[in-house]
Amino acid sequence: MDWGTELWDQYDIIERHTQSGLELVEKYVKFVKERTEIEQNYAKQLRNLSKKYNNKRSNKDEPECRLSSYQSFLDILNEMNDYAGQRELIAENMMMNICIDLTKYLQELKQERKMYLMEAKKAQQSLESTYKQLDSSKKRFEREWREAERAAQYAEKTDQDINATKADVEKAKQQAHMRAHVAEECKNDYAAQLQKYNKEQNQFYFNDMPLIFNKMQDLDERRVRKLAQGYVLFSDTEKHVMPIIGKCLEGITKAGTNVNEKNDSMVVIEQNKSGFERPGDVEFEDYSQGINRASSDSSLGTPKGPMDLLGKNKSKNFWLFSKRSKPTVTEDFAHLPPEQRRKRLQQKLEEICKELQKEIDQSEALGKMKDVYEKNPQMGDPASLASQISQTSQNIERLRGEVNKYENWLAEAGGRGDTLRYKSHTFNNNGAHDVQSPDGAHSDESTPDPSQAIYAEFDDDFEDDELAAPIGKCTAMYNFPGASEGTISMQEGEVLAVVEEDKGDGWTRVRRTNGDEGYIPTSYVTIALNK
Repeated sequence: MDWGTELWDQYDIIERHTQSGLELVEKYVKFVKERTEIEQNYAKQLRNLSKKYNNKRSNKDEPECRLSSYQSFLDILNEMNDYAGQRELIAENMMMNICIDLTKYLQELKQERKMYLMEAKKAQQSLESTYKQLDSSKKRFEREWREAERAAQYAEKTDQDINATKADVEKAKQQAHMRAHVAEECKNDYAAQLQKYNKEQNQFYFNDMPLIFNKMQDLDERRVRKLAQGYVLFSDTEKHVMPIIGKCLEGITKAGTNVNEKNDSMVVIEQNKSGFERPGDVEFEDYSQGINRASSDSSLGTPKGPMDLLGKNKSKNFWLFSKRSKPTVTEDFAHLPPEQRRKRLQQKLEEICKELQKEIDQSEALGKMKDVYEKNPQMGDPASLASQISQTSQNIERLRGEVNKYENWLAEAGGRGDTLRYKSHTFNNNGAHDVQSPDGAHSDESTPDPSQAIYAEFDDDFEDDELAAPIGKCTAMYNFPGASEGTISMQEGEVLAVVEEDKGDGWTRVRRTNGDEGYIPTSYVTIALNK
């Protein structure tokens, strides 16, 4: 069934219905927009809530950060932040796939509907114009026919009048004949107009308007189908992110199950135990025997109290019940209890060793660069590196002094000294290799001084280590001779494996398939690192 057949005479109804359908689409678009605003506000509030309770300014090295309950709470905040991101994604997808898409489609429907209505109005006006022509020819025929009848009656009356002359009778008959002829022409014109109108009316009601109504029916059905898809998208948009939302909720559940109260208790113990021995029993002092005591022990002054008897540990006897004053912080952490002091010294020593390793790497790179500049002046001026090399050497000496100082303090505190190891190869100002022991003294071999326990795990030579796994590939854009020590030659177009990234000195460490390794200028190659 179609509108053209069943609703041929319901133009006004069809016009109102299609308009109402377009208004429904507009209403739905507005509804979804408000839903997206709710989602965006909800996501914003969740993000602000997570940010409020996730104080990123706090130091990650703080004691509570190692507690599983604290870490789980941070995991929950992170999961809530991800959850907020999914709510934002819902809002974004609804706006793109429903609001924007339906709004664009709605504009197309409005234009199409307007075109059909104009076609219907044009057909209606054409039919009305034909009807006016029909009505005009009908009235003219009616008027002329009456005039012809009157003329015929007058001619007949004149012919019967005995007083009328023959000329009068003849004139009256001619007039009647002329009027009859005009009336006949008007009759034929009226008949032709009637035939034309009936044909156009038939075309209008059986062809033109049904076709337009069927087009508007198709338009309305397409609108309904598109709107139905929008209804489904309203649900599917959220369904698509539900697996990720589910993972966020699973992450929150996992954070709860990861809490280990026993482990937290052990962490608290490990972080805060002082290392002091518990105070011994207070000895009984028999004042009744005071007369017989030796002169050195028979003072009649104020008797010794428990605080006097505890000696150097008297300030630590009542920590459990009394408020301790804030200790003065010292560089060697002597203000801390023994166990805490060892930990802090160990941590500080590791930090210094890492910093020292960076300076040594920088020194090596500068030495290589200077060597290349001396042998290839077109690449740079070796003198321009003098200040950097000098500063790096000063930093290395200063840091080695710091290492020795903290090693001694750690030895006093009973520490083991198993800190990070670092490479001992450096470059002197002439670009040649110098092998130095950790304390800065030159030695003939690369093995560090065994007396330095802190470097017990030091490797003899970093180049004797197992081959490092490549981290990417590079392709040479230019030829490079590799004439200086530590560098490697390459030809334009050659592909090499990258084993060490540029550390800011302009050099990249590479390896050939045959195992040869060396440094090349970073600017001479295009690098593609593994992801």
